Amino acid sequence: MRTEAKSSVLKRLKRIEGQVRGIARMVEDDRYCIDILTQIAAVRAAMRRVEDEVLRDHVGHCVEHAIRSGDAEEQRAKIAELMEVFARAER
Repeated sequence: MRTEAKSSVLKRLKRIEGQVRGIARMVEDDRYCIDILTQIAAVRAAMRRVEDEVLRDHVGHCVEHAIRSGDAEEQRAKIAELMEVFARAER
């Protein structure tokens, strides 16, 4: 992972970690269920943004490297990885 992407992803994950701790406190404090669900949805959306950023970095770095290498086996492996990621996202 490139340094700038790594830094950004870690920053987002730390923010999400704080959100999750906040949700745990909400549950402990018997907060209104809809408020808890709203925060859970916010965490899921934040995780999707992290996922997008990691995927973008992977394509822009690892997959691009495989394409430029001219190594057909490496190219097929990277495409297979991407297909598996997309298949998992559909489940």
